[in-house]
Amino acid sequence: MLVCCWSSKGGSGTTVVTAALGVMLSRSCPAGALIVDLAGDVPAVLGLADEPTGAGVSDWLDGGDLVPADGLARVEIPVCPGLALLPRGTGVSPSSRTSALAALLASEPRSVLVDGGCIGVDAPVGRTELVAAIAANADHSLLVVRPCFLALRRAVRSPVRPTGVVLVTEEGRALTTTDVEEVLGAPVQAAVSVTSQVARAVDAGLLARRLPRTLERELRHAA
Repeated sequence: MLVCCWSSKGGSGTTVVTAALGVMLSRSCPAGALIVDLAGDVPAVLGLADEPTGAGVSDWLDGGDLVPADGLARVEIPVCPGLALLPRGTGVSPSSRTSALAALLASEPRSVLVDGGCIGVDAPVGRTELVAAIAANADHSLLVVRPCFLALRRAVRSPVRPTGVVLVTEEGRALTTTDVEEVLGAPVQAAVSVTSQVARAVDAGLLARRLPRTLERELRHAA
């Protein structure tokens, strides 16, 4: 199963959602799970002791046809039993090899979670095209969004279409779940609350080892 998570505006919580889904699926999928980090923040959210400094998925993309497909497996980092991370790397992620990457991830026996980060006007060059190619091959294209007019406006204009929405809820917002579904034309598959419990788990680097039960319950239908 391939799940591509992305957002139309920075700070939506895409990385936390991706990491949490990766931890959950690593427990339920017999083959384990792989998180592909296109935005660069997954190692910190998962609480890895050392920031990856070597090659990653962007370097594989940069390498062109001279780099074999199994080169991706060589740069994976173990996170915990059943869960591996494919770090972003240091390359510039050109779009010339995006289709090959999307096909490889779709054929993985493991559950694959892609953190596409923010795409669109605020995204680095090439990321929107890369996420669009992966989302087109994915079983689930999940837009992670807050009930914010600006974020929804950008999402509607995005070249990537969601099959489902993870709504990050906050007190004081005027827009409802129904409003979000009507604007985006996609169902809200999970509503995630912004809580101090989740913030503490991320700040302490414990998300991979002690996934908050509230977050796990809220995301159980997302993928």
